[in-house]
Amino acid sequence: MEKLAINGGTPVRTEKIFYGRQWIDDDDVKAVVDTLNSPYLTCGPRVAEFEKKLAEYVGAKYAVVVSNGTGALHCSCIAAGIGPGDEVITTPLTFAASANCVIYCGGTPVFADIDPDTYNIDPDSIRSKITDKTKAIIAVDYTGQAVKYDEIRQICDEYNLIFIEDAAHSLATKYKGKQVGSLADMSTFSFHPVKTITGGEGGAITTNDDELYKKLVLAHTHGITHDESMMEGAPHEGIWYYEQISLGFNYRMTDFQASLLLSQLKKLDMFAARRKEIARRYDEAFKDLEGIIIQKEIPESDTCRHIYVIRLDLDKLTCTRRQFFDAMSAENVQCQIHYVPVYWFPYYQHRGYEMGLCPNAEEVYKGIMSIPLYPRLTDSDVEDVIHAVTKVVENYKRA
Repeated sequence: MEKLAINGGTPVRTEKIFYGRQWIDDDDVKAVVDTLNSPYLTCGPRVAEFEKKLAEYVGAKYAVVVSNGTGALHCSCIAAGIGPGDEVITTPLTFAASANCVIYCGGTPVFADIDPDTYNIDPDSIRSKITDKTKAIIAVDYTGQAVKYDEIRQICDEYNLIFIEDAAHSLATKYKGKQVGSLADMSTFSFHPVKTITGGEGGAITTNDDELYKKLVLAHTHGITHDESMMEGAPHEGIWYYEQISLGFNYRMTDFQASLLLSQLKKLDMFAARRKEIARRYDEAFKDLEGIIIQKEIPESDTCRHIYVIRLDLDKLTCTRRQFFDAMSAENVQCQIHYVPVYWFPYYQHRGYEMGLCPNAEEVYKGIMSIPLYPRLTDSDVEDVIHAVTKVVENYKRA
């Protein structure tokens, strides 16, 4: 048995790799520099072009791009009309923004439990959480796997709820052959550096609904419009004239970010193919490794993984998750944890949420760990990750 690096053995790798990393090439740099040398840095033609291209890619009628994924979620809640007294059901196994966006609007997040095999929100748990105050569902495509759209859509139609999909992880994923971003009432995306494509930061909302689109446009630009058909006050006096017709925010994207994203979008299919290839290799390597549980997928989801999560079967290991995590780091494979259940945070505890709300999510959280997954990983890198996981498991396996 190989001695662990944390115990004085030789690390699997000499250079550390991390769980995620952006891909920026010369075409991306040129796209940004060309825009920096143009007359527009913000509110320019590249933003509109990226909105058009993104909508076309996902098969949606409209796309509204914003400054980050949190802004996309916030604008979606505004467009959905979330306000004081309204409840919105979401998952606790997500980044805090999926729930915070409801509170920004004065509403109350309600946490439904997850499926213990797929780690996505469980439609049966959603049903159990519906009250006469429920107004929307924010379903998160955790790790990139599509949620059970058909079942959640049925619930939304039955109770007249808005279906918001947090697709921050799932750009390029398909559900029953259709791209994520074209199925929910609104779908939100993030373009953070470790996402499938990046603008440094950035986000977007896609929709097929005309009225929701108008509300999204207003929400991300101060509630201000130049569109005469939407104006309510004085007659239009010239091209300079605009009106504020609602309370909105400044969530605009810059033109140079949009230029980077346009360049990245051209590589999206290549990025997705490589991510899928790596995920398949991990699945094959870990499917029979005692001590490791791999995430199951529904057959309807053709998944482009944002992150690859292994789950430690701690009953079969002599270590804690922290010890496993530290041992992987010593092998120069740096992992991450996605995510602490949202309602465990002090802010939510102070609002009256208690531990134990979602037993499946809490149990899954105890063992999950994200291992490196990004397109620039070489085949040798991938084998190093597999080697490190296997090495640590073998050292900590119960007799």
